[in-house]
Amino acid sequence: MTLTWRLVVVLGGICAIAGLGLAGVYEVTKEPIAYQKKLEVIRSLEAVLPGLATDPDSFFLDMEREDGSSVRVFRAPNEGGDEVAGAAFQVVAPDGYSGNIYIMMGVFPDGKLGGIEILSHAETPGLGSLIVNESWKGIFQGRSLADTNFKVKKDGGDIDQLTGATISPRAVSGAVEKGLIWFGKNRDAVLDAAAGEKPVTTSGETS
Repeated sequence: MTLTWRLVVVLGGICAIAGLGLAGVYEVTKEPIAYQKKLEVIRSLEAVLPGLATDPDSFFLDMEREDGSSVRVFRAPNEGGDEVAGAAFQVVAPDGYSGNIYIMMGVFPDGKLGGIEILSHAETPGLGSLIVNESWKGIFQGRSLADTNFKVKKDGGDIDQLTGATISPRAVSGAVEKGLIWFGKNRDAVLDAAAGEKPVTTSGETS
């Protein structure tokens, strides 16, 4: 066997062993990872729909957007279980300082925000990253398109920017405003308690 073939055999064996190892690690960790992701969804739903009980595994609606993508709308029933008392869905702010900012937002049937939760971001530590602070996220609670200009105050709106960081709050505020506009256009489908057996085509974009 030539040296070249020996190297091919050795490298092939190493790659095969590494592949088997990675596959084994994936099998061992996939369920714990999925469980942690579910806990994260539950935590975010509790934050954006305060006072309402949600079951992310059963009472949701997958809605198709006009561009072919989909958005999962988590819904919370009222006490009687016959009406939707609130809905939560993810929006993306593509114009953060360091890329996409993923946001969960909760909306009540009257169009008012239950709250927002920052799911993930890559904003500058100590500046744009302050969008995760409860004190800043809390300013969105109870706001709606009817009573709020979702621009930051530097741009003439009602949303506080952060000291030394305007881009990140501006991006989040813009995404939340678009989410509320989307909710308004698709309100009837989102609140249809009987819906959910098949995807519903929606109007507009959520991000």
